[in-house]
Amino acid sequence: MTSTPEVTTHHISDTVNGNETSEEESLTEETKPVVYGVEDTPPLHLCFLFGLQQAVMCIGGVLSLPFIVTSLVCAKGQEDVISQLLSISLFMCGLATFMQSTFGVRLGIIQGGSHTFVAPIVAMVATDRWKCREDEPHFWKEIIREISGNLIIASVTQLVIGGTGIIGFLMKFIGPLTIAPTIALIGLSLTGVASSFNQVHWGIAFMTMGLIAIISMYLGSIHVPMCAWKRVVGCHIIKYPVFQLLPVILSICITWLLCYILTVADVFPSDPNHINYMARTDARNNVLKNAPWFRWPIPFPFGWPTVSAAGYVGFMAATLSSIVESVGDYFAAAHLSCAPPPPAHALNRGIAVEGFCSIFSGMVGAAHATTSYSGNIGAIAITKVASRRVFQTAGIIMVVCGIIGKVGAVITLIPEPIIGGTSTVMFGIVSAVGISTLKFIDMGSIRNMTILGISLILGLMVPQWINDPRNAGAINTGNHELDQAINVLLGTAMFVGGFIGCLLDNTVPGTLEERGLLTWRKDHVSSTLQFSKVSLKMYEFPFITKYIKKMNCMSYFPLSPTFDKEINLNCCQKSEERDILRYTFDNDVHIEFKSQLSNAASTQL
Repeated sequence: MTSTPEVTTHHISDTVNGNETSEEESLTEETKPVVYGVEDTPPLHLCFLFGLQQAVMCIGGVLSLPFIVTSLVCAKGQEDVISQLLSISLFMCGLATFMQSTFGVRLGIIQGGSHTFVAPIVAMVATDRWKCREDEPHFWKEIIREISGNLIIASVTQLVIGGTGIIGFLMKFIGPLTIAPTIALIGLSLTGVASSFNQVHWGIAFMTMGLIAIISMYLGSIHVPMCAWKRVVGCHIIKYPVFQLLPVILSICITWLLCYILTVADVFPSDPNHINYMARTDARNNVLKNAPWFRWPIPFPFGWPTVSAAGYVGFMAATLSSIVESVGDYFAAAHLSCAPPPPAHALNRGIAVEGFCSIFSGMVGAAHATTSYSGNIGAIAITKVASRRVFQTAGIIMVVCGIIGKVGAVITLIPEPIIGGTSTVMFGIVSAVGISTLKFIDMGSIRNMTILGISLILGLMVPQWINDPRNAGAINTGNHELDQAINVLLGTAMFVGGFIGCLLDNTVPGTLEERGLLTWRKDHVSSTLQFSKVSLKMYEFPFITKYIKKMNCMSYFPLSPTFDKEINLNCCQKSEERDILRYTFDNDVHIEFKSQLSNAASTQL
């Protein structure tokens, strides 16, 4: 059964007063934040299209990892290895996406291969033990076994962090001045990734960006007549916002067709060493040719994994950075989906599910962990589709692509500049979402401007210095494992910016109002009460929550919906400040609820 988009635009006051809008009126409203909210279910055919759109958008990150990993593990150019790792990556990304949207944080979030873990792999293979050996053609399997073992152990730690509720506890110290630089730096730090795809052909990349902007913003209000069928009225014509809902996939199709025409006309060079070669639609035909029809993921396909202390420390550092990034992504996804901020138990489950899926990823030999993809979160602002069902569908599509090798290989044929143009737009939106949280703080305060400025500039500067090859070996504590961990942490922009912002915000004196905590909490209360069906219940377990609520012992379980029923935004340890926050929360809820009852009574009279 499908639900109409009007659910996302009904305010509580409208529902109480009986002022419900029709489906057609709801679809034509240009001011509503999303067309399909988190708990809405689009029709099946639209679910598939929206899910395919999200799956195509994340292909850039998924596609690049197998090529990067094979080049690092002494298997560069071995297309059968690339094809195998690509199938495993697609399968794991699909499984992790479905698990996260169903049992994890339960928001519309795509899970993909984490590039954060490339840094510890680079550090690991730089040692003499893992230097490439020309006399051993299958030496790459030993390296992947080492990567898998360290990844599994580090991911177990992540699972423990989520399962014990440590993340929920840490949220007591996180406010707008921590969230803003963390989310903003997620997008800003990925500009190099987008640029590496764009430089293949800037013309195609700019065309992709322009089409997304034109279709989503200029043509978004145009409704296209389409045939529809209902049991009551039969076949009829409806006007549907196609441009508003499918801007990304339409832009990709148009530019892909153009690239095909230019490829057939030999406009793009046929020399693989030329920078424009990857703009051709046949640049990866060998991957399609060599991909098997079916490839089932099996545990430990390259042999039993191995573990080392140095590798674990490096992967653990990458895991911590990934956790910080994911927490920022959860808040960004909730904001763009017009959903309440995720409570503590949802954050705990989100991190725990990422840890669990990363363990499984190591077991099947993916050679990377899974994490939230910021670009797909940014796409919610453009497509206005935040439905959980859509992201579950995207997960299923990627699982199928991973199992059916030929299908997954077809997606890899998308030219790189198209991927780059799409990623550029999405990363920009993610950065803007982070900056938008500054509306809660007093930006006229020198304190806040100083903290924000230091967090952003150091978040960009320190990783740039750390990752500069000229500064290799600059971190030298005398312990190789510790050096590797410090390099990974300081080389991650969102970790540096978020950590500095959190540290300064919690140590530099400032009032709750100046820090934006009171305004932020009040806004979160309003967000929780604003929509008739989008409430904190959306973060609860499907089907079994009513049974969990009957068990008092589950209130002590950090993953249980009964663990924390409040939005805990307390960033202070002083008892009087905690009382102010608690009073503000309770008072706002009481006043808002009383207002709704008053409106309902007036309507009845």
